[in-house]
Order: sequence, then C-alpha cells, then structure tokens
Amino acid sequence: MKPFIRNRPYTGRIQAVILDWAGTAVDFGCFGPVAVFQAAFEHFGLAPTLEETREPMGIAKRDHVARMLAMPRISRQWQSAWGRLPLEEDIDAIYAKTLELMPGTLASHAEPVPGCGDALSALRDAGIKIGSCTGYTRPMMTELIPRARAAGFDPDCLVCSDEVPQGRPWPWMCWRNCENLDVFPPEAVVKAGDTVADIEEGLNAGCWSVGMVESSSGVGLAPEERAAMPADRLASLDRAQAEKLLAAGAHFVIAGMADLPVLCAKINALLAQGKPPGRGAANA
Repeated sequence: MKPFIRNRPYTGRIQAVILDWAGTAVDFGCFGPVAVFQAAFEHFGLAPTLEETREPMGIAKRDHVARMLAMPRISRQWQSAWGRLPLEEDIDAIYAKTLELMPGTLASHAEPVPGCGDALSALRDAGIKIGSCTGYTRPMMTELIPRARAAGFDPDCLVCSDEVPQGRPWPWMCWRNCENLDVFPPEAVVKAGDTVADIEEGLNAGCWSVGMVESSSGVGLAPEERAAMPADRLASLDRAQAEKLLAAGAHFVIAGMADLPVLCAKINALLAQGKPPGRGAANA
C-alpha cells in the first residue's frame, strides 16, 4: 500500500484493539445490564424473559428499551397493565429508570474476564493501543470505571454511546477511538465484542470485526455455570453463539480475551500479504 498521509506511511500492522465492555472485557456473561433492564421493566408491571432482555444487547440503552417494548409479548403486557399500547413517553419513563439503576448495579459487575490482564499486557508489549466503547452512557459508567481500573481493566480510551451522534451499529464510537488514539487506517484496528451490534459496528467502521463467545451475553453463563454444565450442552451453546456472530459478518470468532494477542499476529500476517478486512473475507 502506498503512503496516503504525508510523512505517515501505513505500517501494515495492527495498531489498536477496541474492546466492548460488558460481556467482552468485564462482566463475564453480561449480567449487569440484564439485571437493570429486568428491574426497570418490572417497576412498570412487566416481566421480560432473559431471552427478551438479552436480544438487543450491545446497542445504546434507550434503543434497547425501545426494542424490548416493541416486542409483541412485552407490548401486550404493557397494554394489559396500562390500557393502551406503549408510546415514546413510556420508552422515556423506562429509560429514566434504567439511568437511575445502572451506575450502582454496573459497579458490582466490574471484574475483568479471565485472561484480560495478560492479554492487554501482551498487546501493549506488541505496541498495540487499547481502545474501548460501550452502549452505556458516560453517567452510567461513573462507578464502573474506577472499579474496573482497580481490578485491572484500564483502556487507553473510552467512548460512550452518548458521546457520538448514534451508538452501534453506527461506526462513530470506533472512529472516535481512532481519532483519540491517533490510529489510521481502520484496517489497522481490531474491534472486538460479544454481540451482533458489536460485529456490525466494526464492519461499518472498516475494522477487523472479532466476536467473543465464552463471556458473551448470547451464551449468558457465569464461569461457575460453565464449569458445571455438561460438555456437550456447553459446546452447543458456544457453537450457536459463534455461528450467530459469523452470520453477522465477523471476520473471526474467538473464545475470549486470552486469544486476542495470537489473533492480532494472525491478522498482521494477512495484512503483510495485502489482505484488508473486507466483509467476512478472513474467517478461515
């Protein structure tokens, strides 16, 4: 590739990894936001299932509320409880409750996933910067950030969904990370996350889009639950999550954070051969 920024030739190597938070770098199984959404909906007399609560995971949280409230079963519950179909003002009311509940609840789910610390050290040793983005707003993160930092997850950059025009699947949070980290072009960036929205965000940003399986909201198991589950059942859940992320266009799907340094080396080899990310072009 020819230089296209004066005095800033492209090195042909991964320069940054941008990580999602819950279900990817912290909060194994993504339990914090699930607890908040369920409590917020229950406050208004509704009873969403785990599957309904997890289905929109990864997008901006008001959009998450709106998508849940539009689900046929939940919409019928609202109509039964309140005598009418839900309106925009009802989305705002439930979202306001999530804003109230999020900071404290998320702070109790700040533990980095297994292998996170070692992976970040290996990436930084390789000269790779660590970005991050999330569907949470900045106020939701006020108690989570210091606890995660104290526990070992301290990225070089954090962009929240309320700091850009639109959250996922729009590319703005990825691009803001690139701007803040002084990284270019997007093909020198890996975007890693555990949801379809994460994969779509990475693709839309022109980055290598990588899916996480074991810690994901899609599997939704704590480490002790994984350890206690029959191997064939666990393998089936992991396989279904991997297939879902690959179907969304993920270039690669990995078990978890511990696999990121080796994957970045693999991507560097592809870049050295002149192979950009494209869409779904590098799953082998």
